[in-house]
Amino acid sequence: MPRCWPKGFGLRSRSKKADSSSTKSDSKAPDSGSSTVSGSTSGSEAKTEPVEKKKEEDEEKKESKDESKDESKDGAAEEDKDKEKPKKEDDKPKAPVGSVSEPKNIYKGVADEDGNWTWVEKYPEDADEAAENEETAKYAVLVRNQKSNDSRKKLEAHSIIVQSPWLKKALAEIFDDYPGVACELTRLEFDAPFKPFVHRWAEFKAYMEKPDLDEKTKEHLKVLFDILKYEIGDDIQSFQDYVANGVVSFKDLWMIFQPGNVVVAEYRGPMSAFEMVETEYMSNQCGKFLQVRCDCVDYSGKEFGRYQESINISEFIGTKRITGLKVYPLSFYEGKETLMASLIKRGEIFEKLAGHNYKQYAGRAITWNREGKEVDIQITGRIIVDIDSFNRFSPWNIRHLTEWNATDHDKFLKHKEENGLDQGKFVLPPYYRMLCRSRTRGYSLKFKKWLDFFIEQISEVSWNTSAFDRLVLPADQKELILSFSESQLAGSSFDDVIQGKGKGIICLLSGPPGVGKTLTAEAVAESLKVPLHMLSTGDLGSDPWEVERELNSVLELVARWNAILLLDECDVFLEARSTHEIERNKIVSIFLRTLEYYEGIMFMTTNRVEDIDLAFQSRIHVSIEYPDLTTAARKSIWTGFLEGSGLKSSLTNKDITELAELKLNGRQIKNILKTAQLLAVRKKSETLDRKYIETILTIEKKRPGAPQEDAMMHYM
Repeated sequence: MPRCWPKGFGLRSRSKKADSSSTKSDSKAPDSGSSTVSGSTSGSEAKTEPVEKKKEEDEEKKESKDESKDESKDGAAEEDKDKEKPKKEDDKPKAPVGSVSEPKNIYKGVADEDGNWTWVEKYPEDADEAAENEETAKYAVLVRNQKSNDSRKKLEAHSIIVQSPWLKKALAEIFDDYPGVACELTRLEFDAPFKPFVHRWAEFKAYMEKPDLDEKTKEHLKVLFDILKYEIGDDIQSFQDYVANGVVSFKDLWMIFQPGNVVVAEYRGPMSAFEMVETEYMSNQCGKFLQVRCDCVDYSGKEFGRYQESINISEFIGTKRITGLKVYPLSFYEGKETLMASLIKRGEIFEKLAGHNYKQYAGRAITWNREGKEVDIQITGRIIVDIDSFNRFSPWNIRHLTEWNATDHDKFLKHKEENGLDQGKFVLPPYYRMLCRSRTRGYSLKFKKWLDFFIEQISEVSWNTSAFDRLVLPADQKELILSFSESQLAGSSFDDVIQGKGKGIICLLSGPPGVGKTLTAEAVAESLKVPLHMLSTGDLGSDPWEVERELNSVLELVARWNAILLLDECDVFLEARSTHEIERNKIVSIFLRTLEYYEGIMFMTTNRVEDIDLAFQSRIHVSIEYPDLTTAARKSIWTGFLEGSGLKSSLTNKDITELAELKLNGRQIKNILKTAQLLAVRKKSETLDRKYIETILTIEKKRPGAPQEDAMMHYM
């Protein structure tokens, strides 16, 4: 049965939890009483009693909640005096992300068995106080020690921290120009194995012996000296032994390479000098090696700068002579003064080759395969040294340079002041000329390849000043060709209605083979002392887009080099258009449009002038027809080649006149004389006799297409 409590009886000072507990205890009292008499009850009463008890408890709970609500209203004044329960964390209002103006520290948690860990908010209880504090700050030097792997030592220094201002001042002088050491820092730290001190140990000891040192500096130097002698004394002794005997072990190889010093190596060419930067022990699938990183001076096409090379020295057993290493300090080189002088001289040439230069070359050059690896190639002939154009037009990798550092700029300024040079002009001091690369990059006009050239193989061009005089052409035509070529190279001011259009000179040379068309362009280039870039149909490709790209590149290069362009057998690209060959029509259109804006000199040769598209006729400034050679012209050619053969000839004027009767072109005459000369040398003859020429003519007669006239048969 539900119980009716007096209103407010003993409940106003209770919490809700207390109310519910008291209600439960009261509701159980009558149940326990009734259980004592359960044995005298009937079975039906025993079954219904738990149901009634459950209903009774539910009604009591409901009444208790209702009474609690009423009491909270009636007893509001008293409850205000009680402390309220604190709200749960989730019930607090959340601040916007990143709005609290203070830092929050979290800490690395403890790793589990698998080594996994996370960040936690609990401060680590085992964290020790920092070793460096106000107490340790008063010491001149702090030594960080760790367990040693050396059986001769219990502990060894991990690093040292120099705090003494007197020491910092001294070390600033000792490590002057030593890369990577800044003694003006508040915290000056050196890590083992203390390479700077190994490299500058002699300077360190010399500084300690200076007579004008104050007592504080002496004391602090002595403290540091004792520390270092204990830590690296064995290394220093080994280094001194190596220097004295000229040998070194692989383990201690780094000692002889002091940053900032000059090293030499036959690296990718003849002996060259580099400035040391750093060393590092490394390994790959081939084993361990010491990588020596050093700088040379290079040219980017725009300006000079530093370029870093990495030279590897493979691991070796025992000791090895220092001069037998792939790279070693200049101080160990025998005859270093002579070497330095030759390197500086080579550097002067390298400096002069900046920009684009027309030169002669003979010897080994460098090209690259598909994997980018260097491949040797033997070349001779004219070249253009032009690194800027190499970077823009070649398919090979570009060398990216780093800028000069502050020390470099100071040396440049000092060199200019000492020699009274113009401050606005860049000049390499002798030291930096010594560091110049042994190679430069450019283009071979003969082989039509972008290559890397060795400086020592480059020479000045030997011009053939008599080539134009030996050209077999009417005098008026020779004068016309030479005059427009000279005026064009000098810079013609004539322009089209549209600016930049039609400013070039295009000369069409037509006639049968071997009459001197190509020789004309070559003779003009020799007379004007400018490069001649010969372009054939195979150099431009076959697809229209490829032709346009290559042609634009060539025309840009020719204009930059102030060269003459020779388009040999141009009828392949300039043949008259038709309605059926769309692809070839595109190529012809590309040539028409491109030549309209060409500003240089172009010679075009053809032996099918009748097949050239009519649109080209208006774009050609000079057209010269070369007829078949006359007897007088052939005689002049025979005489010219005999004089230029370099071998004494026994041929008389009558012999030359008779030979001139043969209807041979200039190329055939040249080939016959060249072969006859080789035959004379084979026979060990001191003169080029007529019988050798007749022998070659007999062989020539049997070749298909050879002249069969009676004049030639006279000599058979």
